[in-house]
Amino acid sequence: MKKIKLKLNQEKKKKLITILIIILIMLFIICSAFYITNTNFRSFFDRYIFGKEIGENNANSIDLNGQENVSIYAYDKYITVLNKNVITAYTSNAKKEYELELTINNAIYSSNSRYLAVAEHGGKQIYFISEGNILWQKQVEDEISDIKVNKNGYVSVILTGNTYKTIVTTYSPAGKELFTTYLSTTTAIDTAISNDNKYLAIAEINTSGTLIQSNIKIISIEKAQNDPLNSVIYTYNAPNDILITSIQYQNKNKLAILCHDEIITLQDEKEEIFVNYDNDKITFANVQLNDYVVYTVEKSAGMLSSNTQVVLKNTSTGRENIYTSKGVAKDLKTYNENVALNLGSEIHFITTNGWLNKKYILEKEVKDIVIGDKIAGIIYQDKIDIINI
Repeated sequence: MKKIKLKLNQEKKKKLITILIIILIMLFIICSAFYITNTNFRSFFDRYIFGKEIGENNANSIDLNGQENVSIYAYDKYITVLNKNVITAYTSNAKKEYELELTINNAIYSSNSRYLAVAEHGGKQIYFISEGNILWQKQVEDEISDIKVNKNGYVSVILTGNTYKTIVTTYSPAGKELFTTYLSTTTAIDTAISNDNKYLAIAEINTSGTLIQSNIKIISIEKAQNDPLNSVIYTYNAPNDILITSIQYQNKNKLAILCHDEIITLQDEKEEIFVNYDNDKITFANVQLNDYVVYTVEKSAGMLSSNTQVVLKNTSTGRENIYTSKGVAKDLKTYNENVALNLGSEIHFITTNGWLNKKYILEKEVKDIVIGDKIAGIIYQDKIDIINI
């Protein structure tokens, strides 16, 4: 009898545990559904349960008092501050990680993963930095207008102020000049190097005619080192009414192309209109993400209010992740898998899967936002608040 009772008790316990597990799963599914679909429910959980909401009072800060002509950038896990030819890298707890001397006043930046390229805009100096070390530096002959680095450390530099309209020089991660591309009739406005280091894409415009013509040249990096005159493997000529403003290589060598009224993808010599703005009120758009493009749509929420939809579209699958917030977007910044949406009174840090990572509450107007892989900086006149993302 005792064995029978013991067996019955064990079966009851198993049933009870099973029922509890089922209830917990159902509660999780219900809460997840509410979290995804209900803005107020999501805001409550983000603030009080997940602790995603922060402000000036609980953020680490870098003091900028007394510093003039400061240049600020975020990359990897650092906030960098360039002042008086010294660049200082700070960690998330606002501690100095390293300092390096750079002969640069008007800095432009590009970073990817652990690599940071810094150049003098309109000048001739380039520095290539990784993990607190200057891996290489160059002094070029012409004026630098833009610089780009891919995730493996290959660098492309746009130069102007010479007999050609534009020169694009490509460097290896070790600083070796691989080849130079000369553009005699067009102006390069952006470059991108593929993730497998095989291709250089140059976006260029021709303003010599009555209409502006935008083009993209795809160059084989291997061919360019041996036979530069025959290294262009494909040229995309945009329609006359399309103005290309930015390009970025995505997964599987798919090139995302930002235009003034649409986003195009280019792969294997095939073009596709990936996003057409149609009649949507698009406030911002960006292709500088890993395997995603992003754009914001202003939606009416009543007589005197509006919402902002952040649409993140995967360039491989076409899947859309949508994040909706109250208010009108004032600014949009991106880096790899991170998006910073400035709504004036709040800054939302969103991942490419459409989830809120952190929400920063503003008490006064900010000057700018910088964003990296794991860190972001909220820039004020006298300080930088650091956000872990």
